[in-house]
Amino acid sequence: MSNWPPDPNKRPNNPIQPSPQHNQQQPSGQEWRLIEKTLLASVEEQRRARRWSIFFKLLTFGYILFLFLMLGRGCSEDSGSGIEINTSAPHLAVVELQGTISNDDPANAYDVSKALTAAFENSNSKAVALDINSPGGSPVQSDEIWQTMMDLRQEYPNKKLYAVIGDIGASGAYYIASAADEIYVNPSSLVGSIGVIMPNYNIEGLMDKVGVEDRTITAGEYKDILSMSRPLTDYEEQHVENVLANTHQHFINAVKEGRGDRLKNPEQNKLFSGLFWTGEQSIALGLADKKGSIASLEKELGVDTAVNYTPVDPFSLFMDRFAVKMGAGIGSSINLDVLPKEENNTEMR
Repeated sequence: MSNWPPDPNKRPNNPIQPSPQHNQQQPSGQEWRLIEKTLLASVEEQRRARRWSIFFKLLTFGYILFLFLMLGRGCSEDSGSGIEINTSAPHLAVVELQGTISNDDPANAYDVSKALTAAFENSNSKAVALDINSPGGSPVQSDEIWQTMMDLRQEYPNKKLYAVIGDIGASGAYYIASAADEIYVNPSSLVGSIGVIMPNYNIEGLMDKVGVEDRTITAGEYKDILSMSRPLTDYEEQHVENVLANTHQHFINAVKEGRGDRLKNPEQNKLFSGLFWTGEQSIALGLADKKGSIASLEKELGVDTAVNYTPVDPFSLFMDRFAVKMGAGIGSSINLDVLPKEENNTEMR
């Protein structure tokens, strides 16, 4: 006989057993104390770890703050070149011209001219030296620095301006150097390269070989005069040569004005041909005056201190000093790239 539906008045044969949880014993007082002690120890350990974390963070912050203060003090005491600044005592004022001369590089007309002006304005600077190590660059930037130097010489006739050429003082850098009262060189310096260059290439044959088609659209008959996809016409080539010749003549006039009769037979010795010479040869040709350096110039002038007026990027200075103080020596391994960029622009070389 079916047992469905079940009889509600009939007790089941297997009554429900009480849950095993009801049979478990509750923790005793001693066990509760052990659990409480374990939890409190864990909380205390977390507090201790948090205190140590705060301590080390404060220590790190203090260390970084200390470095900033020390580096800031170093920045205020010297110019970034390692030469101590003390403008209240007699000194040789130094302005650096390093690397390619360009509006976008440290050797730009605004910064260099500003530094030269500050150097001349200081009554304690006994003379000003332009420390040159540059292959040249923009004729416009070079001419602006040259003009500043000539103006300052006229405004301060009793304060001499020297150009000291290191590894190289060529093209636009020599353009600038010619404005100095005297030019000092190392016997092995490279000097000269009085000329103008405008790099350009014709890759038409290469484009045909790889299947590249030039679709340049212009308005103006000669707007694409320096296009690399076609050769120059005779007229275009003559026009570019005239432009370069005019710029070259500005260069020649500046050198003649700056050096005057000290130049030895310019035409015969091809001084304006774009050739360059060693420092020793340049002295014989009248392009430079004597052998010397910043250190020897200090001795000659009888001053004990050289002050560098060159503007310095604070962030770059900080990073260099930080690397040195941390022992990385990064700052001492950085060399300026003195090779001019190969672009389709006019550069003095």
